[in-house]
Amino acid sequence: MSPQLAARLRQERTHGLGAVLKGTMSVVGSDIAALVHELQPRFLEGLNPIELQSILAAAKQRRFVANFVIAHQGHPAEHLFLLLKGRARLVFVTPDGESMLLSWLPPGEMLGGAALMSKRLHYLVNTEVLKNSCVLLWDRATIRGLVAKYPKLLDNALSIAWDYLDSALAHQLSLARHTAQQRLAQVLMNLASGIGHRVPGGMELVVSNEDLANAANITPFTASRLLSQWQRRGMLTKSRGKVLLRHPEHLVLHQV
Repeated sequence: MSPQLAARLRQERTHGLGAVLKGTMSVVGSDIAALVHELQPRFLEGLNPIELQSILAAAKQRRFVANFVIAHQGHPAEHLFLLLKGRARLVFVTPDGESMLLSWLPPGEMLGGAALMSKRLHYLVNTEVLKNSCVLLWDRATIRGLVAKYPKLLDNALSIAWDYLDSALAHQLSLARHTAQQRLAQVLMNLASGIGHRVPGGMELVVSNEDLANAANITPFTASRLLSQWQRRGMLTKSRGKVLLRHPEHLVLHQV
């Protein structure tokens, strides 16, 4: 290893993923590298410049229109995705055709993790983009080869999977211990920190009453009633397909 490369590696280890990607822009494409630099995706944490260059160079960039399902429940898990732009959600379709919303995903999230497994698996849920979106994707053979070469990728994927399990446990505990009001307040707070974006007057969420009801495990009528109640108190403003949280901090009082 040359002294220059060794010094660069030490620098990147010190300054983290952002510095690493600045050094790889000219190799993998400045637009992709800039987006990844901004997002700091957990799936790519802890990698040195050469590793990042190799991983990003092996990806393909794809764009999808709003409401397109990029991974279908029950289909073979043949691709792993990294969401760069847009927004996605995970939806489980029951045997009788009912759609159950599981979570919303902001840019920077890894999708289709089943493609990493040695055993050929199927996607457990539908992954749908909610607006025009851009992703990086790796086919199964490519990403598994990269994981074998760079074990840190698997560490990162396991950490992400652990968080999904932790979230599922918290959801089950909430169902058993919390009221409908507490659950809806928690859903709104989680969305504000996840997919919300700052606008004049507060934090805007692009989400329907039905989706909120689904996530909080309450009826749409109850969700509408609680939102109307909080709107009268000036805590939020609701409109078709959107909720503007004017005072998100006030929802904390409804979580306990």
